[in-house]
Amino acid sequence: MRFNFPLFLTWCRIVAIPLFVAVLYLPDAWISERTASITSMWIFIAAAVTDWLDGYLARRWNQTTSFGAFLDPVADKLMVAAALIVLTEKGLVDPFASLIIIGREITISALREWMAHIGQSRSVAVNILGKVKTVSQLVAIPFLLFNGVLFGWFHTVNVGRWLIWIAAFITLWSMVVYLRAAVTTPASK
Repeated sequence: MRFNFPLFLTWCRIVAIPLFVAVLYLPDAWISERTASITSMWIFIAAAVTDWLDGYLARRWNQTTSFGAFLDPVADKLMVAAALIVLTEKGLVDPFASLIIIGREITISALREWMAHIGQSRSVAVNILGKVKTVSQLVAIPFLLFNGVLFGWFHTVNVGRWLIWIAAFITLWSMVVYLRAAVTTPASK
């Protein structure tokens, strides 16, 4: 495995996950709930930015690796799953929405592994719908983490809840697209 800066950024995202969760559960004597929410939001936003940045830099500097291609989506899925679990536990996300999103990620990861095993990984390669799904989640979650009012009238939780349901719908839709592609692809092996 060749180590490089884009891969370092991906590892930083993974290391940030326990920090992200820990901040939200620190005792009130150490950090106020409001400060914890805002801090966790910024950790999540930094992780989302590094998601884009590591891919951009890897392509730009010609530092793409097979391991990086594997680790990058794992880091994304772990961060989103951690955020959804915490937000569900705190009552900010409907458990059914979290189940849809996390369940889809597990299903599609297993589907991609199976399709690679039969030599048809291109049939379930990332498409634009998967990218829209990711962006919708990465926008919704900071609104939910902020959990407050902006500009005196903008309730971030209300907007975040709508966005997470939109993300869940796109998540289901993209899963159907991937499953349909897998079902209609002839096996190579």
